[in-house]
Amino acid sequence: MRKLVYYIASTLDGFIAGPDGADPTGPGGFWPIAEDYLRHMVAEFPETLPGPARDALGVTAEGTRFDTVVEGRKSYEIGLGAGVPDAYPHLRHIVFSRTLRTTDVEVVAGDPVEAVRALKQEDGKDIWLVGGGALAGALYPEIDRLIVKLAPLTIGSGVPLFGAGTGFDVRNWTLTDHVRLDSGSLFLTYDRAATGAA
Repeated sequence: MRKLVYYIASTLDGFIAGPDGADPTGPGGFWPIAEDYLRHMVAEFPETLPGPARDALGVTAEGTRFDTVVEGRKSYEIGLGAGVPDAYPHLRHIVFSRTLRTTDVEVVAGDPVEAVRALKQEDGKDIWLVGGGALAGALYPEIDRLIVKLAPLTIGSGVPLFGAGTGFDVRNWTLTDHVRLDSGSLFLTYDRAATGAA
């Protein structure tokens, strides 16, 4: 069965964006992208680079992890505001929204949990949850793996990893891989721990 993987950049204090929700790596953003960070993404996660970045860097690798990306409307609109109606044309791109009208990506207006459960049953590579925090909160029980790109910075407040409205629900995770970059970033991979009595 395919896994839902929340592959996301986070500050040390658990935020994925500033209070305004804007792209922290975009123009005027606070999130520096070090050379080793970018090299690691190109080598290990090429399919997670947006189409324009792939073109600029000459990246043609299909990638081995994901063939589908899901995101919420607010995250999608960051790219749209930058003039990119489909940031991931090399992947099946699904946006969850009850109001969005576009033909550039696949829009699902229904329950994201139900939709992701159906996606997991399909053949293919894993499903990448790109964000944002509110959608990650809605899909919290369905996330099978976390890959956190932990940046060596704090911002004090902003959009939390799982959105402000996520209910209290303790989950245990097992660290299955980690990469430390010289620039100070960590790529931490956690799989959801099996539940049940010990």
